[in-house]
Amino acid sequence: MTENVFEELQHYVDFRDEDGAALRALHPIAQAHFERISDVFYRRILEHPEARKALEGGESQVGHLKVTLQDWMGSLLLGPWDRAYFERRCRIGRVHVRISLPQHYMFGAMNLLRQALTDILEESLRGQPDEAARLRRALGKILDLELAIMLHTYREDLLAQAARVERLATFGQLVGSIGHELRNPLGVIETSLFILKGRPAAQEDPRVAKHLERIGEQVGVANHIVTSLLDMIRARPLTHAPVRLTEVWASALAAVAPPEHVRVSARGLDALPPLQGDPVQLLQVFVNLLENAVQALGGAAGEVRLEAGLQESGAREAWLVLEDSGPGLDPAIRARVFEPLMTTRARGLGLGLALVRRILERHGGGIEHAPREEGLGGARFVLRLPLPPEAP
Repeated sequence: MTENVFEELQHYVDFRDEDGAALRALHPIAQAHFERISDVFYRRILEHPEARKALEGGESQVGHLKVTLQDWMGSLLLGPWDRAYFERRCRIGRVHVRISLPQHYMFGAMNLLRQALTDILEESLRGQPDEAARLRRALGKILDLELAIMLHTYREDLLAQAARVERLATFGQLVGSIGHELRNPLGVIETSLFILKGRPAAQEDPRVAKHLERIGEQVGVANHIVTSLLDMIRARPLTHAPVRLTEVWASALAAVAPPEHVRVSARGLDALPPLQGDPVQLLQVFVNLLENAVQALGGAAGEVRLEAGLQESGAREAWLVLEDSGPGLDPAIRARVFEPLMTTRARGLGLGLALVRRILERHGGGIEHAPREEGLGGARFVLRLPLPPEAP
């Protein structure tokens, strides 16, 4: 979704500078009622069994969500209604796709907020009908713009998700048949290799021993490729055990063993509470990301940084940002970087990031590529993982 689309939507609802001024005038009138509106909003959801199911994190997260709603109403009325505002609203639509929220609930919720804010301005400006009409028109426009952005993003992400599922299904059928067929000849080669290594020629002639060793290494590479392909298509059962991400990161560092010219640092992991997950598969996430970052640096000196923290509002989540000082991703492939077989490396399979996303999504989280600020090189990935609800 581009900035041109945002401008088009603003034009469509006829949102102008004078509407922004009207909304800012409404803010001090409405702000005192934000807490009450959020209480009514979530009480209505909790009273409706189907709507309640859409609450991410369940009833225990309502306190966080109320704060998020109040922040949302503040930015709705204060702006600025710029690209950053637009991107924040797009993320709401993407969350709706991720949690499979039926959009009729979103329409109902928006109508509840529209009515509550309209009642407040009508009551406060009872003796000023012209001012009330001006503010009411501006409020209607900004809420229509909100709906348009969320629905547009929801539709785009839903279509992209459906296309991704279809591609993965086709990919899975192909890989499943080829992968299992390749196991048979590889098994024969391994057996024959074992027999040949025990023959006198392999013991007496270093050249024969060397070539047999090379054959063994390449058989191992081929088996690894087949395993990686099959891991992409099969949903291995997740174990649910308490996991500390600082320990998983330490294991990933030991497995990858970055070279001396690559500086690796991590901040904030120790402060994260344990989460429920599969430690083996989460280790695979960190290993894949760390290997990609190290390989992106090549033989040049550079650094890989990991920063972690807790989301301050909304769903209870841990966020992690992994970035490197390498050349970064080619803009031409950024949109497809998580697709299977998408790679820029001559000997890469293009499965690492696809597998990372699959594992995180199965844990209820996600990952996205977030370009670094202009002038800074390197790739930057933002990960999300849900945390267990806090004890009451």
